[in-house]
Amino acid sequence: MKNRAEALAGKLVANEVLEQSWTYLMVDFITKLLLVVGKDTILVVCNILSKMAHFVAKIEGILAEGLVGLFK
Repeated sequence: MKNRAEALAGKLVANEVLEQSWTYLMVDFITKLLLVVGKDTILVVCNILSKMAHFVAKIEGILAEGLVGLFK
C-alpha cells in the first residue's frame, strides 16, 4: 500500500454568479505586431460574464496615464 504524497482535496465550491456585465474585466496586450497606420499593439478587453471583447489598436510605448484614459 502506497502512502499519499499530497493532502486530500477539499470539497468543491461553486463560483459566485456575476450579476452585472462589465464589472469584472480581463485585459491583455498583443505586442510586437507589424506597424500599420502607426499602431503596433492591440489592447484586448474582455468581459468575464458575457465573454464579449473589445480590441483597441495602440502604439507599444503607451504610458499608464494613456491606458487609464481608454477606460473613461
